[in-house]
Amino acid sequence: MAGGKLTPRQKMINLMYLVFIAMLALNMSKEVLSAFGILNKKIVESNTLTDSRNQSSFEQLSQKAQDQPGQYGDKKAKVEKIRALSKEFSDYIENFKVEVTKKYPKDKEGNYPYEQMDKGDLVDRLLFSQEKLSPKGKEFLSKIQNFPTQIKQIGGSSIAEVEMKKIEKRFETKPIFSEKAGKSLDWMEYNYHGFPLIATVTKLTQLQADIKTTESDVMTGMFQSDLVAAASLTAYQPIVVPDKTVFFQGEAVTGKIILGKFDPSLKAKSVIVNGSSVKAEAGQAKYSFGAGAIGEHPIAGSFNFEENGKLIPLPIKGSYVVVARPKSATISADKMNVVYRGVVNPMTITFAGISADKVSATAPGLSPAGTPGAFSMRPGTGTEVVINVTGKLPDNSIVSDKRTFRIKGIPGPAGTIRGEQGVVKGPKSNLEIATIGAKLNDFDFEVGLDVVGFNLKVPGLPTVVVQGNKLNAQCKAVISKVGRGDQVTISEIKTKLVGAGSYLLPRTAPVIFEIQ
Repeated sequence: MAGGKLTPRQKMINLMYLVFIAMLALNMSKEVLSAFGILNKKIVESNTLTDSRNQSSFEQLSQKAQDQPGQYGDKKAKVEKIRALSKEFSDYIENFKVEVTKKYPKDKEGNYPYEQMDKGDLVDRLLFSQEKLSPKGKEFLSKIQNFPTQIKQIGGSSIAEVEMKKIEKRFETKPIFSEKAGKSLDWMEYNYHGFPLIATVTKLTQLQADIKTTESDVMTGMFQSDLVAAASLTAYQPIVVPDKTVFFQGEAVTGKIILGKFDPSLKAKSVIVNGSSVKAEAGQAKYSFGAGAIGEHPIAGSFNFEENGKLIPLPIKGSYVVVARPKSATISADKMNVVYRGVVNPMTITFAGISADKVSATAPGLSPAGTPGAFSMRPGTGTEVVINVTGKLPDNSIVSDKRTFRIKGIPGPAGTIRGEQGVVKGPKSNLEIATIGAKLNDFDFEVGLDVVGFNLKVPGLPTVVVQGNKLNAQCKAVISKVGRGDQVTISEIKTKLVGAGSYLLPRTAPVIFEIQ
């Protein structure tokens, strides 16, 4: 406190200061211990809620497995094993907690005597031996390390890779750097050596919370679509899928009715289509009946399932249209009602009711794209192109049609610095290393653009003409003379289409860089 000879009064004052500081330290220690105890209690309460949710999800899955064993039986078996593994691990942690807290009985409200649990020597003796892990400590660490591995072995591909990585991260036991020690410490030493008992108990309770959360995450990840989206079979929607959208007079209307989402293990008890019974197959039912007269006709009925001992009908609602045999072709540009010069325009060319492999088309710049009905158009000169189409009907007769498309040039792009348009702000250093680019706004095609030249202009200084898309030494010399707030204009940007030879696009809009 002070040097030299002290009076009795000064000695008494100094002693009182020491007592006061000791009391503050003691009170702070008790507050910290109580805080750990309160946190432990809250985690215990949260674990109880998680247990309840996990049990509810499992009961729901069990009922599903009973109603549809082919669809849910294997999933239920995996969840049962994971729940058993989680319970075994959590019980092991609970037994360890009981062992280290047997001298600290809980009160009527289930609370530990937090402020008395400031010593951790019992935990240290159980888990460590001469600064190394004891047999008990090795067993404890092994339980933690093996848990994610066992989860993965049980769940297999049913657990998504991203979810498995979260679990492995949650139970990671690699060394941790300690700022206090100034070095990396083994995971066990960092987390469980030399701590107050109540702090260790809280960590153990949190470890139990991680186990229960993992169980919940696995069930959610593996069965979200089955337990949530399909919590009731009324969530399924029967979908009518005809073999083709339009049928000729005299043809049989063929197709199938599937449930979305389709599951080959889900089988209906019965299926009714337009008043007739249809054979129920795995996840679907096929139908066939006469097409009828020209016009729209309904497809109605029901998929009938058994759920919780009751028959659940899922209504089937659909329609089909019968039309006369085709006399004209359907020609459409996939992306727009014009074709653009300088790029490959994808096109679909079909005749209604005719198989795509029986349709052919010709035009300047038009070529097949590899699959029936798909073509590529690369227009040349002029303002229009005519596409001629022929199709072969089932009776080998030929029908033909033609359509005219307008040819337009690609609109001018906008210049960019660092991919940004308009007025770009930043320090000189950013501009010096930036790439000058170009971008087509609101254009329907994905095209590659190359900048092959531009002009750089700073007010009051000569314009610099550049070849390429990077600033040269002359540009950098000019930029070195500008200050904060000055604007550098990049204009006369020359832009080419990638793969289009020497074809230059129309004038590219300038971009400005403001020095900050």
